[in-house]
This record gives sequence, C-alpha cells and structure tokens, in this order.
Amino acid sequence: MSEQKLAAHVRTEFGKGAARQARRANMIPAVIYGHGAEPIHVLLPAKATTLAVRTPNALLTLDVDGEDHLALVKDIQRNAIKQIVEHLDLLTVRRGEKVEVDVTIHVEGEPTPDTTWNLETTTLLVEAEATHLPETLTVTIEGRGIGEHIYASDVVLPQGVSLVTDPETLVVNLMAPVVQDLGDSEETDVDPEAISEGATAPDADKDAVITDADEQ
Repeated sequence: MSEQKLAAHVRTEFGKGAARQARRANMIPAVIYGHGAEPIHVLLPAKATTLAVRTPNALLTLDVDGEDHLALVKDIQRNAIKQIVEHLDLLTVRRGEKVEVDVTIHVEGEPTPDTTWNLETTTLLVEAEATHLPETLTVTIEGRGIGEHIYASDVVLPQGVSLVTDPETLVVNLMAPVVQDLGDSEETDVDPEAISEGATAPDADKDAVITDADEQ
C-alpha cells in the first residue's frame, strides 16, 4: 500500500459551528492519536483527503506545520445524506510496527453449475506491518460445488500477514439454489363469458330480479 502525503493545519477552534465553517472552507476536521501522545486536532484539504481515503485502511503522511506524522485511517464519519467525509480518526503508526486491521474479502471465480454461494463474512481481521497492509483478500470459488465451505483458515494471506479472526469463521457457503414454492393458483367459479361482459353471473341474476320488480 502506497503512502499518500497531505498538508495538515493545527485546528484551534472547536465545536459544531467551527466544524461547519471548516467544511465550508473545503477542509475536513481530523484527530491524530496513539502511542500515548496527546491528540493533535488538524484540518485536512477536503478534495485530496476524500480521494486518499477511498482506499481501505489508507496510510497517510501528514505534514503538520513542517513535522511529518505517519497515520492510519481508523474511522471515517460521513454525512448520512450526502455521504461526504465530515471527520477522520487517524492512528499514529511507526514504520515496521504491526497493526490489526479489518480487510475486505473479494470473491472471484465461478462454482460448478447449479451451485450458488453466499458470503457469510465480508471482512477478516489480520495483523500486518502498517506500511504493508493488504487492500483486499481474495477467495476463489472456481469449480467448487454444493456443500463445500470456505473458512477463514482457508484464505491465502500475503506474506507477512497473519490471521487474527477465528480460523473456524465461515467465509463462503456453497449451496443448491433455493426454489421458492409459490403453491398452486386458486381456481375460481367465475364464468369467463360473464367477465368479458363486465359482470359475473350472480350480478346478472341480481339485475334480472330488479327488472322484474320494476315491471310490476
């Protein structure tokens, strides 16, 4: 995973009003924490930061007033409606240091005919060096058939990456397609000819009775 460098400015004003003002100025509030140091509240350029955090577990080099801070994106707060980035939590890391992160699972390949599959777990928790984190973990279902299972222990990990998730965690379940029983359609006693005329047989009889009464 490549590092991305961003210029950061120390944030001196706080509160919802200050945060809204920062966003109007195309800046994103963030906090850098970790290793027992005091948290550093900063402002990051909105456009460059939004592009940088598209990568899962993005690693950022932050230039804070001329001092570099290597940090891992741990939490992204987005606007519920617009989905724009509103705040970031950044964990300070060191080169060579190992960290635990959730990595997304990507499924590839086609199972045998008449076999369907379900992804039971979307991410796996792994440990790796902060500067060598995998973006995704690939699981292959090519040629697999009904009744087979893929567990966390079956997932091939990149060199230097170790599994933290329980090895017995079910990742992919392969099964027969589920056929939904809709049941037999209900039969009716409606006369097709009556329907074509816009009334059922009982309605026709009712009209006849009314007509007879009127003639009396």
